[in-house]
Amino acid sequence: MGRRKGEGRREPVLSAPGAIVDLRLGPDDRPAVIRGPDTRSSPRAPRDSEPRTEAIPARATSTRRDRPRERTHTAPRRKRGWRRLFYWSFVLGLWAVIGLAGLVAYEASQLPPIQNLAIPERPPTVIIQGQDGKTIATRGDMRGTAVPLRALPPYLPQAFIAIEDRRFYSHFGIDVLGLARAVVVNLTSGRLREGGSTLTQQLAKNLFLTQERTLSRKIQEVILALWLEAKYSKNEIVELYVNRVYFGAGAYGVEAAAQRYFGKSARQVTLSEAAMLAGLVKSPSALAPTRNLKGAQERAELVIAAMQDAGFITSAMAATATARPAVLSKNQGQESAAYAADWIMEQLEPLIGTIDHDVIVQTSLDSTLQSTAEKALTDALNRNGARYGVEQGAIVLMDTDGAVKALVGGKSYEDSQYNRAVSARRQPGSSFKPFVYLTALERGLTPDSVREDAPIKLKGWKPENFSHDYRGPVTLTTALSLSLNTVAVRLALEVGPAEVAKTAKRLGITSKLEPNPSIALGTSEVSPLEMAAAYAPFANGGIGVTPHVIDRVRDAKGKILYSYAGQNRGQVMAPPHVAMMNRMLRETLVTGTARRAELPGWPAAGKTGTSQDYRDAWFVGYTSRYIATVWLGNDDSSPTKKASGSGLPVEIWSRLMRTAHDGVPVAALPGGDYIQDYATPPSGDVPEEPVVTGGPTYYPRPPGDMGAPAPSRAPGLDNWLLDKLFGGNG
Repeated sequence: MGRRKGEGRREPVLSAPGAIVDLRLGPDDRPAVIRGPDTRSSPRAPRDSEPRTEAIPARATSTRRDRPRERTHTAPRRKRGWRRLFYWSFVLGLWAVIGLAGLVAYEASQLPPIQNLAIPERPPTVIIQGQDGKTIATRGDMRGTAVPLRALPPYLPQAFIAIEDRRFYSHFGIDVLGLARAVVVNLTSGRLREGGSTLTQQLAKNLFLTQERTLSRKIQEVILALWLEAKYSKNEIVELYVNRVYFGAGAYGVEAAAQRYFGKSARQVTLSEAAMLAGLVKSPSALAPTRNLKGAQERAELVIAAMQDAGFITSAMAATATARPAVLSKNQGQESAAYAADWIMEQLEPLIGTIDHDVIVQTSLDSTLQSTAEKALTDALNRNGARYGVEQGAIVLMDTDGAVKALVGGKSYEDSQYNRAVSARRQPGSSFKPFVYLTALERGLTPDSVREDAPIKLKGWKPENFSHDYRGPVTLTTALSLSLNTVAVRLALEVGPAEVAKTAKRLGITSKLEPNPSIALGTSEVSPLEMAAAYAPFANGGIGVTPHVIDRVRDAKGKILYSYAGQNRGQVMAPPHVAMMNRMLRETLVTGTARRAELPGWPAAGKTGTSQDYRDAWFVGYTSRYIATVWLGNDDSSPTKKASGSGLPVEIWSRLMRTAHDGVPVAALPGGDYIQDYATPPSGDVPEEPVVTGGPTYYPRPPGDMGAPAPSRAPGLDNWLLDKLFGGNG
C-alpha cells in the first residue's frame, strides 16, 4: 500500500511478549467507500497510487437489521411470475380460440352452403302386400309413414325428451350442461360412455351426416344443430326426429316401429309401448325387442322413471306402465315373408324403373301359407335338425300358373339373409330323374316299358342303387317310384344326356346343366325355385310357367305402374306324356320313396331326392292345385347325418300342403280323363302324327327298339286303371 506524502515508512511495533496486539485499521486507514458483492455496479478498480484494501465479505458486515432488506427482492419476482403466467395463458387461450374458430370454419366449408340446406325428402317406402291386400313386409331406407306430432299421444314425444334430452325446450341446440356432464363422465370412467348430443344434434346426424364417431363429424353436427334450431321450431324438430330415427329390426320412424313391434299405428300406442320405443334409440340393434325383449323392457322402465322425474306423468301412471310392460304382438317376432320381400325388391326396379317415390306392391303371396311354411321348416329343424345334422332349409310353394304363394329362404332371416330358395344352387339328386324319364317317354317308351336293374360300369364309374341290391327287369314305373339309379343311368345313355338337359331346360330349369351320364342322378346344381317351376307342367297339363310373385304395382295415389299379364311359355309337354308321367310319379307316393307323404283325399305325385353323401335332401310334390319344393342341407355343403328326401322334406311338405288344400275342392291330376289309343284309326293307316276323331285320339306306335310291342291301348291307362288311380281315396 502506498505511503502518504511526507511520511516515512511506518514499521509495526510489537509490544512485549504476551501482550495483545490490535491489528485493525483505524478510520484514517479505511477506504472512503466500501461496496459489498451485491451492489449493482462493480467497484472502481483502485489506482496504483492508492492503498489496496481487502473487501470484507458481505456476510461479515451484515447485521440482522440488514436481512429483511434482502427478502424484499423476492416479492417482485413472484408478482412478475404471476404476470408471466397470466400473459402466456391469455396468449395460448387466444390462439386456441383462433384455432378452434379456424377448425369450425374449415368444417363448415366442407358442408353445403347453409342457405342451400333443406330437410332431405324421405327415401321411398315400398309396401309389400299379400294377395288379400294386407301388408306383409316393407322395404326402403326409411320405411315409416310420417305422422304429425299432433296426431301422436302426448306421452310419446315426451318419452323421447325425458330419456334423450331433458333440457330440449331450454337449450339452443347444444346442451352445455349436458355436454360438460358427458365430458366429466367420460374422463372419470376412462372410456366413452356418454355423447352429450341433444335431440337436435341427433336429428342433424340422421338427416345430413354419417354415423362415424370423429371430431370432424361432431363439429359438423354442432353447426347443423344450430342451423336447425334457427330454422325450425322445437315441435317441428321433435316431429322430424320421431319420424326419422332408427328403432332396430329394419324399422325407421315411429310409425314403422309401432307396426313392426306392436302391430298398430303409433297413434294408438300405450304409455309402456311409447316408453319402449323411446328406449330403443340408444342402441336399436342390441335392444330390438324381436331379439332382446327383456332388455327392451328394462330400458323402458328407465324411460318411465325419467318421465315421472321430469313431471310428464304421475306416479300412478308410472306404476301402471311398469306393471304392464310392452310385449310384441302376435306374429311380430320376425317379419313375415322377409326372404320373399328381398326377392320382390330385386325384381321391382326392372319392372317399373328407378323407385323415387312410395309404391305399393300387391303380390300373389298368401300370408297364411307363408306363415305355415315358415313354421313348418323352423319346427322341423328345431326338433330334428341336430339329429340329422341339418342346419338350413328352403321352401317354395306355387300354384299351377307359376304364382308363388309362399317362399322361405332359410331357417331364420334374422341370422342369415341369404335366400336359399332363389339363390342357392344344390344337387337335386333323384328329384331330377323325372326329366330323364320324360325324355324317354317322348322317344316312344311307356310306363310299362322294361329295363334292367343291374350293375353298370362306365369308365371306372359304377353307379349303385341306394339299397345296394338289384331287381333285374323292372318297369319304368317301378324304377322311378323306387328311385333305381342304374335304370336312370341306362335311360340317360339310351336317349343321350344332352337330350335330358334339353328337356329339363324346356320345362323350366335355368341353371347350367352338364350333359354327361351322371346328369341322370341329379349332379348338376339347381335352385328350389327352378325345381318347382319345372314340375309345374306335370301339374297343369303340360304348360310351361315362369315363376312370378308381383301381381300389381301402384303409387301412393293409386296409379297403376305395372300389372302382371298372365304370361306363360305355352305347351312344353304333350298331354299323353303328362298322363304317363303323372301315373309314374303318383306311384312314388303310393308305394315308392315318398309313401310317408300325407294328403288325405287328394291325388298327388312327386319325387324325392338325396344327393351324394347325404349333402342335400329334397322332395318336390304336387297336386292339380299346387307344387311345393322342400330342400334341406347345410350352407357349406357338408354331409348330413343321413338325412334323405323321404324323411324330413316329406314331413314338411305334408304339413304345408294339408293347409294349402284345406277347403279346396278335390281335383284329379291332369291326364285322368285322357285315353291314349295306339290302335289303327278307322282310315286303316298307322298315323305319323296324332289323329283326333270324334272318339279317341290315335297316336303313332312307339318304335319297336324302344320297348315292348305297343298294345292297342297303353297298359294302365284304360278306364279301369284311371278309376283306380284317381277315384276313391287316391
